[in-house]
Amino acid sequence: MDPAMIDQLSPKDRQLVLAQMNDMQVAESMNTYNNLVERCFGECVNTFRSKALDDAEEGCAKRCVQKFMSYSQRVAQRFAEKNAAVAGLK
Repeated sequence: MDPAMIDQLSPKDRQLVLAQMNDMQVAESMNTYNNLVERCFGECVNTFRSKALDDAEEGCAKRCVQKFMSYSQRVAQRFAEKNAAVAGLK
């Protein structure tokens, strides 16, 4: 939603919109976290011979998380660049 549009709302409507946006951000964060856990666990944990991760599994998980976070940050950066370019066209 365009920030200028939010300013035009009544205080009650503004509060509702901001609460919905916050809920959407929380849901998206949880979805991202769950995808990260599912992907890295599936890729790195191959056996269940111990309740603790062995060194190879732990190293794999750390690399997987770092790669996932770097990828997510890069996607967010490109998305912001595209949004800025589109906003500049208006």
